[in-house]
Amino acid sequence: MATTIVEATEELIPELVTSVGALFAEDGGRHDPRMDADWPRRHGAAYYRDVIGDSAGLCLLARADGTPAGHLVGRLRTSEIRPGARIAVLESMRVGEQFRRTGAGSALVTEFTAWAERNEATEFRVTAFAANETAIAFYRSHGFTPFELTLRRA
Repeated sequence: MATTIVEATEELIPELVTSVGALFAEDGGRHDPRMDADWPRRHGAAYYRDVIGDSAGLCLLARADGTPAGHLVGRLRTSEIRPGARIAVLESMRVGEQFRRTGAGSALVTEFTAWAERNEATEFRVTAFAANETAIAFYRSHGFTPFELTLRRA
């Protein structure tokens, strides 16, 4: 199965929103009962149009033999309290279940990393639900290590 990664354009926003919607349903819906799983349908097109138009934003789509397989959304951030830090934040990522373990996720992360390095990122960050052990293992396999811990009391 040949995986290709393309940078999303305005014409590809519907495909991106579909993938993000699936992530909200699969991951957020499973791990956060307050997650608004309908947010991508209502607000996604405008949100991702802004990301695509921002030089500090990146929206990628994965295709496996031409079939939509997943997405990655990344942002570059700075911090007033951490001068010199240019943080590449992996904001959202999903690979469709039938395309997992085919290299699609790794291809997305590789392209994100290359983009961030071209834009002089000094570090990379991603968050995942603590219960999503598969995602955490995937990110660890790509060099991410624990940095902060968020605790919640419901």
